[in-house]
Amino acid sequence: MNVTDPGTRVPRKLVLIAASLVAAGIAGAALLAATVWAPASPRSNASVTGLAGPPAASAPAVKLKPRAGRVLSVADAMKELDLIRPSRQTFAEDFTLPLVGGQDFRLADQRGKVVMINFWATWCLPCLEEMPAMERLWQHHRDQNFVLVAVSMDANPKLVKPFLDRHGLTFPIALDPKLDLGNAYGVRALPSSFIVDRDGYVAALALGPRPWDADASHSLVEGLVTQ
Repeated sequence: MNVTDPGTRVPRKLVLIAASLVAAGIAGAALLAATVWAPASPRSNASVTGLAGPPAASAPAVKLKPRAGRVLSVADAMKELDLIRPSRQTFAEDFTLPLVGGQDFRLADQRGKVVMINFWATWCLPCLEEMPAMERLWQHHRDQNFVLVAVSMDANPKLVKPFLDRHGLTFPIALDPKLDLGNAYGVRALPSSFIVDRDGYVAALALGPRPWDADASHSLVEGLVTQ
């Protein structure tokens, strides 16, 4: 895996360049997507397991908050955000990770809600670029069956809390210092975001930063939580 911080195998500068190229759509996105959607091989790490069985009962319907701007269909929102859609229906792998603050986050516990899983690191400038928009998306939809969890891939978890405080970020932050979850999800560049629908299936993938507070982003969440 090539997502590493300074002092490890791949210099940070190269990783940031790779993320920028992916965001521009010229870094072999098709090859990466094939890796991401491939079935996971068995692993001994018990904290990351495949979701199986029929979808759990959906959470009660919610009333969407009013907002200004355009309302797009899910398909049009994905197109405008330049998201990659899986070629076949795929369950998002379950995982349990510690959160900054001491609690645990388990993906399977969120069934019935739309979940955005964002992979990032404190040293990743493109990650910081999109985080204020993520905060605004989270604040608007957090009570509407929408969950956002940002998975830090920093090797030193002690760097994360000061970073969050400095930038005023309040959405849940999970810690993956050994890159177990990043490897399970096939992450090759930062930031990468996975959108999981209410039934636990991967709906879309974003490679590189996105304007997560744009009309398309709000429309995507609104469309998925009401499907």
